[in-house]
Amino acid sequence: MARRERRLRLRHRNDVPEGQSRMNPDTMKELRIETIIEVVIAGKKRLHFTVLPNDNVPRNEVWCNEEELRNHGIADYTIATVRAAQG
Repeated sequence: MARRERRLRLRHRNDVPEGQSRMNPDTMKELRIETIIEVVIAGKKRLHFTVLPNDNVPRNEVWCNEEELRNHGIADYTIATVRAAQG
């Protein structure tokens, strides 16, 4: 079965620890995400984050650590393909 994926906005957040992300629980359920997500930007940059559900996150966003995204050269409001990590 093919993995489900969606294009979502990455947001910089100071309150999210490095290596982690926050997503809306409904979006997680829709994409069949349990613990780890794969984020792909422009088909080139591929990152993995441990994800936790948070009802405050809008359905079309993923909140990640601001410093970590900056270190990877990813701007706030960047659109990326998000899916459950394989394996």
